[in-house]
Amino acid sequence: MRGQEDQQSRVFCELSALVFNLLRTPPIVPESPGRRSPAGAQITPAGFASLLLGISVALMLCGSVTFFIGFMLMPWVLGLVMVLYVAGIVSSLSVLGRSILCYATPRKDRSEWKLI
Repeated sequence: MRGQEDQQSRVFCELSALVFNLLRTPPIVPESPGRRSPAGAQITPAGFASLLLGISVALMLCGSVTFFIGFMLMPWVLGLVMVLYVAGIVSSLSVLGRSILCYATPRKDRSEWKLI
């Protein structure tokens, strides 16, 4: 499990570095057209569109997985809410019933309280 997290974080860091490297501002000093350094290579518009397409597809897949997990867990959440709701109703009814029964039954210890 730890190795998979390390691999995912490493891939995320590499992808972030790639995106930030591609989106950085161009150098201020103009270069001669014949000489291009590998560090200052510019991306083509088609490459940039492909990069954005890949990022958007990855985000859509992650969103779909998150939606599916939420969709599968929603009945469990609703079931738990209903169980707690019924437990609250039963608890309220038992308190109400106890108060009615205790009020209706005569107390034998009333005279003892008057003596004190």
